[in-house]
Amino acid sequence: MAGEQRTVAPGTDVLIRKVDSHLATLRGGLHGPELELAERLARCLRELVLSTAQASAADRGQVRVAVHYFVLRRESRGRLLSVRSLTAAERVVDKVVRQLGRADLLAELHRGRPARDDARPVGDALLR
Repeated sequence: MAGEQRTVAPGTDVLIRKVDSHLATLRGGLHGPELELAERLARCLRELVLSTAQASAADRGQVRVAVHYFVLRRESRGRLLSVRSLTAAERVVDKVVRQLGRADLLAELHRGRPARDDARPVGDALLR
């Protein structure tokens, strides 16, 4: 069986397993747009883990923080999964994606959402 073999740095498989395991848990409790957001976040995080496997320690650290933020979900109460924690994880992942210059992942992450009006001054956005 011939296939592309990818060299994976130590720790990347652990991060990907954490993302996949958490997503499997979420699939049991979320539906509709919340589940779609969780799946987009998971895809984005998997790609970030793989693309930064050979990057600097600082870049890998940012990705690790985003993965842990997605997986730990501190706002959850018992079996109830908080939607707020997914949107908070989205903000963290979005920030890491921007810092790493992966604009290609932003389109995937924000698919199905209205485009932000970046032309609006920041002060106006804060007042709304």
